[in-house]
Amino acid sequence: MHEKINPISPDVLEKICEKIERKSQIDPESFWKYGVKRGLRNPDGTGVMAGLTKICCVEGYYIDDGERVPKRGVLKYRGVNINHIVEACERENRFGFEEVAYLLLFGSLPTKDQLQFFRNALDVCRELPETFIEDVMMKNSSVDVMNNLARCILILYSFDEDPENRSPENVLRQSIQLIAQLPLIVCYAYQVKRLKYYGKSLYFHPEKHNLSTAETILRSLRADRKYTDEEAKLLDICLMLHAEHGGGNNSTFTCRVLSSAGTDTYSAYSAAIGSLKGIRHGGANLKVCRMIRDMEEHIENIEDEKQVKAYLEKIIRKQAGDGTGLVYGMGHAVYTLSDPRAVILKRKAAEFSKGTEYEKEFRMIEMIERFTPELFRKIKGQSKPLCANVDLYSGLIYKILGIPEDLFTPLFAAARIVGWSAHRMEEILTGNRIIRPAYKSVSVPKKYIPIDERIENYHSSAAYIPTEERLLNGEEEIDED
Repeated sequence: MHEKINPISPDVLEKICEKIERKSQIDPESFWKYGVKRGLRNPDGTGVMAGLTKICCVEGYYIDDGERVPKRGVLKYRGVNINHIVEACERENRFGFEEVAYLLLFGSLPTKDQLQFFRNALDVCRELPETFIEDVMMKNSSVDVMNNLARCILILYSFDEDPENRSPENVLRQSIQLIAQLPLIVCYAYQVKRLKYYGKSLYFHPEKHNLSTAETILRSLRADRKYTDEEAKLLDICLMLHAEHGGGNNSTFTCRVLSSAGTDTYSAYSAAIGSLKGIRHGGANLKVCRMIRDMEEHIENIEDEKQVKAYLEKIIRKQAGDGTGLVYGMGHAVYTLSDPRAVILKRKAAEFSKGTEYEKEFRMIEMIERFTPELFRKIKGQSKPLCANVDLYSGLIYKILGIPEDLFTPLFAAARIVGWSAHRMEEILTGNRIIRPAYKSVSVPKKYIPIDERIENYHSSAAYIPTEERLLNGEEEIDED
């Protein structure tokens, strides 16, 4: 363990950050003045058009005479409605994630022979490099599994004999390899965390071939390697629904931005994982779980509608929960009346929770979905539709499957790498230009101060960072802006 050399004390860091914050302030009116689309969003909340794609269509409203009109949500992969794919897989009692991956990557639904060929390819590619688990994963654990995933993908660059080849053929090879490997990396990264942070037993099972991705995950996670067909197909639906969601979501856009710069595949997907980890993106599913846990701890009877509604009102008024006033799992950037993924997961959660210890929790989540829109109208005067999003029910399904919270977002990544791969291919083949939006500088011109004069004139130097002694003695800089 390396000792820290001359660390900056927390008090000094706090004061320096206060100074940085003062120097970073921008008048909100300036954003309107210069027509800046904050968050790449238009004033009505719709996204700024940044590109075109044939991969995925996310519909939550339509425009009529310039007005945004809500509609029931629709999600299409390469033009095919996700509901139809899920319904067919349920009706025919088969796994669908690999079919979805083929569709998104190659642009069309596979024949039986094409699908079997693709499944075989994933099966062959799933094996990790020799000693990778021991030398890379076990020696470098992370408190958050997502960071371990990002690091593992970056290190796999070193095991690739042709990592810098950016031809479509090579990028496709790399993508299929990573789609196959990431589910196992997710499971192994969690096992390492169990040992290093929880002091629990570590177990790695010998690989078994000819399993679906969902079966591979459940078999790898469970000590006894046992799972039911129904459990595997429930997880399979989750993977199908998380595989892709358009080019504008933060992690996919991150992947496309890096791909447009001409970087390697491993760097692009590692960056996308870093984005997905964020609590405003894929990490939001953990926020839902913490909110549910908080409600269960503070509501005497979670089946009592009045008690649930009263506590939700406290959350929205920032008197309970995490103090943000947000009801996690409710609302979406595109969907208005419904999120088709949430509709499917709600149906499956109802089916699998019935008669189990999770039935009460399901009913409470259902109440959250029902009461939140009317409470936002009452308390905030918010008139726009507010629907449940995919995160509201996904956590409950993972709990039913015995999947730990540490893996909620990593499993999202194991599915979404399919979408990232499709978008990276599309960006390489059609983009032909680096993505480079504009930022307007609103800084004030300042005179350069010679270095020998800055100590004497530190009060007027915008670039000066005070010494610990001056800060702790209460000496403040004069902000000359």
